[in-house]
Amino acid sequence: MIYIYYIFLLVSYIIAVPFLIAASFFPRYRLSVPARFFLKNNPPFKNNAYWFHSCSLGETRSLLPIIRHFGSVNISVVTNTGFEEAKKYKNADVRFLPFEIFLPFWIKKCRYLVVMEAELWLMLFFIAKKRCQKTALINARISDKSYHKYLQFKFFYKLLFKYVDTVFAQSQKDAERLAALGAKNIAVAGNIKTAGEFKVSKHYINETKKPIIVAGSTHKNEETLILNAVDFKKFSLVIVPRHPERFNIVWSVIDSFSKTRNLSAKRFDGIIDKDIVLVDKMGELINFYAIADIVILGGAFGEFGGHNPIEVAYFNKPLISGKNIFNQKALFKEIENYYIADNKYVLRELLLQNLKPSRIKNRGSIDKIIQELRNI
Repeated sequence: MIYIYYIFLLVSYIIAVPFLIAASFFPRYRLSVPARFFLKNNPPFKNNAYWFHSCSLGETRSLLPIIRHFGSVNISVVTNTGFEEAKKYKNADVRFLPFEIFLPFWIKKCRYLVVMEAELWLMLFFIAKKRCQKTALINARISDKSYHKYLQFKFFYKLLFKYVDTVFAQSQKDAERLAALGAKNIAVAGNIKTAGEFKVSKHYINETKKPIIVAGSTHKNEETLILNAVDFKKFSLVIVPRHPERFNIVWSVIDSFSKTRNLSAKRFDGIIDKDIVLVDKMGELINFYAIADIVILGGAFGEFGGHNPIEVAYFNKPLISGKNIFNQKALFKEIENYYIADNKYVLRELLLQNLKPSRIKNRGSIDKIIQELRNI
């Protein structure tokens, strides 16, 4: 079965090469595609250390409380944002995870492979099981929406979980679903994304003399919806787009909107003194959550699945989201006092209400995970 799977991957890769070359010219994929699919500047890890793998920024950031316990570590990621976040860890050797066909030649010895959430790559676990002392899947979950899809490929996951020594699930329901797919040695550790500490790196001051609404991790069309919902006589608005390649596009939207409404606007320069401010720098969102009066969390007004609300609730800020939070249901269940807006009219009404601050209900624990990882 493994060999058939590998041949399938190899044929798929050959067919996809022209498309991958084309994708590598897009800013969003300029680093990740050449590194993952052509191994450009992406050699194997140098040291036989603990190896942590995650997908993107949020998952990588959630690993920090665990990584701190293990000195020098290896971290692999999938996305550019995950890579930039991982590079902040001074004790980490960071790589993009290569496409699966390269893993038999790329993976060297490691002490323990620790994979975050739903990064279920068969070749990753298969090769790591042979070359690492142990393998683990942590913060594992299976959403209501995706469970039936997993069951359709139960034969595949039963094979994959043969090479996973330990699984830490977010909830008892997740544990039961994982067991049905073939996982073994399952423990419930809660959601480790609620265990993190979010530190402010810069302290900004609101000089607008109006309460600040922070629109965080926004996607296409969401900025327009939010701009049209805000009463700028009462609020100032700070917009922090999710993806850096959209910064110029979002600025065009803001610039046009502000001119038609006779509002002041600018790109962020360290001072918050305009009606609308575009934050076109990465790594600033936590700093703005800390000073926000209200947070509108992007990613859920379109079909993007929502974003992590834990960071907002950590600072106890009133939180408004769109209704499409299907990728983040598990995290929204961990907080109290959030509000859902279906459209700009509901959003506008919510912004004028006395909203309760959000709060994390139960902080997750990493103690079980730390204990297991040290058990080698």
